[in-house]
Amino acid sequence: MTIESIRTLLRYNDAANAMVLAAALPLSDESLDTTFPMGRGSLRKTLLHIWAGESAWLSRWKGVVETPWPNENDPTPVTKVQSRIEKTRIERNEFIDGLTENDLQVPQKYRDSKGELFEATLGDMLIQGFIHSTHHRAQAVNMLRNVEAGLVELDYMNWVRQPVTAT
Repeated sequence: MTIESIRTLLRYNDAANAMVLAAALPLSDESLDTTFPMGRGSLRKTLLHIWAGESAWLSRWKGVVETPWPNENDPTPVTKVQSRIEKTRIERNEFIDGLTENDLQVPQKYRDSKGELFEATLGDMLIQGFIHSTHHRAQAVNMLRNVEAGLVELDYMNWVRQPVTAT
């Protein structure tokens, strides 16, 4: 995987986050806090977890000890999750802009949220930052559908494809 490929995946990640957050924005607290047997247990908690995961992976990429995960029971407004995600996106892009292709192959040690020590290449860790959000966004989309917030289409090909004119 190249840095440019990772940038493309992360741009999609940003667009998909924006679509999910936009669909959640007009929802009532009751809808945001409806209990589901998936994700983090509610849409609000799942959205907060998406941000927390992206922030944690950014810290790990940088080799910084991550801060404790936020309290996912805190009734964080969707607008606050949006601003946290945007801040993390800016920091993430600044970090990636300083990388070379060789940096992707460098093994890094990091601790997971339970404190266990692991090692992986920076490239694999960058990909995990994208995959983690994808997994939880799928849960969020299902929750959105169940609180009748409408359908959010997150298919990657819908994001990249361009119409072709018949000739």
